[in-house]
Amino acid sequence: MVSKPLFFLLLLAVALVAFQTISLANAEDSESSSSARKPLVKTVKGKKLCDKGWECKGWSEYCCNHTISDFFETYQFENLFSKRNSPVAHAAGFWDYRSFINAAAEYQPLGFGTTGEKRQGMKEVAAFLGHVGSKTSCGYGVATGGPLAWGLCNNKEMSPDKLYCDDYYKLTYPCTPGVSYHGRGALPVYWNYNYGQTGEALKVDLLSHPEYLENNATLAFQAAIWRWMTPPKKHLPSAHDVFVGQWKPTKNDTAAKRSPGFGATINVLYGGQICNSGFDNDEMNNIVSHYLYYLDLMGVGREEAGPHETLSCADQEPFSSSSSSS
Repeated sequence: MVSKPLFFLLLLAVALVAFQTISLANAEDSESSSSARKPLVKTVKGKKLCDKGWECKGWSEYCCNHTISDFFETYQFENLFSKRNSPVAHAAGFWDYRSFINAAAEYQPLGFGTTGEKRQGMKEVAAFLGHVGSKTSCGYGVATGGPLAWGLCNNKEMSPDKLYCDDYYKLTYPCTPGVSYHGRGALPVYWNYNYGQTGEALKVDLLSHPEYLENNATLAFQAAIWRWMTPPKKHLPSAHDVFVGQWKPTKNDTAAKRSPGFGATINVLYGGQICNSGFDNDEMNNIVSHYLYYLDLMGVGREEAGPHETLSCADQEPFSSSSSSS
């Protein structure tokens, strides 16, 4: 039989272990907020530079701004993608908030979500995720929660009917025998040359192992953000540029009805596949609907999205059809 003093000592020891465990868990949970509260700061040639560790990697003026985890938290990610872990979702358990922030940390020093004021950052994150949600959704008209609640339901094309190998690029991006280059990721990557270019940028051999994009959520988000931040060709802007106002339309752009805004991001990413086909294009309208839905859920409100002519690319000529400059 255990004496009372020994019994109370045992209880105290158990309580101390439990307290330490809870404290460690809370410390891990608060990592993002603590790093956001105490950025490292230095001044170089009169410019203030900051580093926020895992949340905004690298010394940059942009890391001194409101960074993404300051205005976009775990609960908001869960609200935007509320059905992604449903039993009927095709990628249940794959996508998570931490993976998105880890991926974004590589690009926030370049202005992703950190260009301009806090509200501009919120709008850019909603715009980027609007594209992601529409391309990874398995929602439909009568789906529980509505069709817009099913973003990040997929992480790959479910029933590819070909290998997406283009032999034209056999010298630069040769196809690996037996490998399929069907759509994978947050903004699905297709074709061997796109896997090759994306892999070069991320320093990962996606040409030999395209499946990495369906096995690693952080890498999948990185590939998508890289595409958002990178001009598709020389003398063209990136989706980031046209959204945050770092692109100034030329006379050719104005004549082609291209103007800064969300619609131009659709043009940069998809061009003639979607744009300049009128206002009844379902794929275009689906992307726009996701963006507006996410603006509402993030507390910005769709009324700040701008007029319909800048929201869509319904009458914009594709960027590749006439010259532009970033």
